[in-house]
Amino acid sequence: MVQTFKFSSANLESSLSSFSEKGITEFTLQDEAILSHKGKLLHFLESFRLKCGDVFLTLPVSATVLDMDVCKACSELYCTLEIPLSGISKNGTYLFDKKFYSRRADMLNTLGLVFGFDMDYATASGDSVKLFRDRLDFALSLYPNHIDFPQLSDISVRDTRIFPKPTATFSTQDIKMCRETAFAVNVFYSLGRAVTWFLAVLSPLKMSPSKFFQDFAEWQKINNCSLESGWKADEAKHAEIEKMQLSFLKFKYEEKNKMQYFEVVENIVRLNGAVSRCYGEGEESKITLSYNPEELLSGSAMDIPSFFENSFIENSTVKIFMTDNGVDWKYC
Repeated sequence: MVQTFKFSSANLESSLSSFSEKGITEFTLQDEAILSHKGKLLHFLESFRLKCGDVFLTLPVSATVLDMDVCKACSELYCTLEIPLSGISKNGTYLFDKKFYSRRADMLNTLGLVFGFDMDYATASGDSVKLFRDRLDFALSLYPNHIDFPQLSDISVRDTRIFPKPTATFSTQDIKMCRETAFAVNVFYSLGRAVTWFLAVLSPLKMSPSKFFQDFAEWQKINNCSLESGWKADEAKHAEIEKMQLSFLKFKYEEKNKMQYFEVVENIVRLNGAVSRCYGEGEESKITLSYNPEELLSGSAMDIPSFFENSFIENSTVKIFMTDNGVDWKYC
């Protein structure tokens, strides 16, 4: 049974030392006074590191606060950053600063930080389907660990700030399509743990991410695992989602006449999936591969056509397991 503890701003810092005694292993900071102020946030992060550095910390924080000092402090913790990815409305136009977010993401990736984006649609004046797709394509180019859409949860009904509304540039049908696409992203990319290989696998298909996920949303409808079918994605095991990923990828590679590359794609997805389940669930597994595991996990596998042309077939069965130094593998 999961227990939830709440701490007030006044006693939060003094309570950090009690986390171990209470059995707290995860903590989300929701104090806006701390999250929005660099000095207070740095002080909190240092206290958190000293008193409960082994607790997993989630920081829902604006990108404006994430300078090098804050990011370095976060890099010393076991944490993830949840960053709103949004623009502003000005004179009926929706403005989005790609350079700003790109610089922040470069810094986060350089420091090896885990981060995700919170995205929305149809909440600001001037927003449109085209702009939503553009934001989504841009967001995925920055290699976030996941992308969350608060509008997919019941909170959007209670929180008018994120409840999508039809406008002159965003029809009711547009909202429905974006909601389906957002659900597709959540399943395939976020719950499917696809960050390490998604862009590489997408590249041979010559598709934008937004078009890919729009097509996946249609595939979900046909296969009764869409949002409207009532399928509970959050309750699905990762291995189940991996099967969906591979089924859809095979369909797209056939459609685009790129099936010669699919065996490489399948090896990459299955090996990375086994590694992620070992990290996430402590699950040991044996998988059959057609290529060298070390090569599949290297940077060379990120160019799939080149990998296909230059790598040798090496059929094998490997065991994925956890060691004191992290996930490892060996031939069976």
